[in-house]
Amino acid sequence: MDTLSDLADGVVNGDESKVSALTAQAIDTEGSAKRILDDGLIRGMTIVGERFKAHEIFLPDVLMAAKAMYVGLGLLRPLLIEENVDSLAKVVVGSVQGDLHDIGKNLVGIMLKGAGFEVIDLGNDVSPSRFVEAAKEHDASVIGLSALLTTTMPVMKSVVDEVRSQGLGDRVKTIVGGAPVSEDFARKIGADAYGFDAANAVDKVKTLVGKN
Repeated sequence: MDTLSDLADGVVNGDESKVSALTAQAIDTEGSAKRILDDGLIRGMTIVGERFKAHEIFLPDVLMAAKAMYVGLGLLRPLLIEENVDSLAKVVVGSVQGDLHDIGKNLVGIMLKGAGFEVIDLGNDVSPSRFVEAAKEHDASVIGLSALLTTTMPVMKSVVDEVRSQGLGDRVKTIVGGAPVSEDFARKIGADAYGFDAANAVDKVKTLVGKN
């Protein structure tokens, strides 16, 4: 029996009890927390991301898979810290100031964590200065900005401008997304990337940090 393949299947199927049992078993038998993370939990969420991108599964399925992954991650986290396993990169995410919608942003955060990123989620109604301060504080490589209202889209430009004005443009990349946002808008405000959905946003972030 391939424990890590079964663990990945457990994540895909959103089976929390199976993921818990198999993660515990893998910790006893596999030895490497990084291997359990990469070949079990992340592998499962990668499959989920691919199926979501292909419209084979839907938001509730992704949320169930994420809950199962977090169960395994909770068991694995002490070993990952012990082994000093680094994430792919740190990403700050949030819905921009004036925007209280967060379903899309939450989904992007879930998918990023599932892909091996460390996510700093600032929630909603986040000011430009708070985005930039969080990126500096956590040494993040990417800031992800979400908006659902056309009236809050200009705040995205304010964040991009603040990143540049503080001389962080080479180190901190920006990606924007949300229902009213487009590739053309992203280009006009000087953002580094645009994600048209959560799965695409993960691909774009990987490209931004050179992990694709």
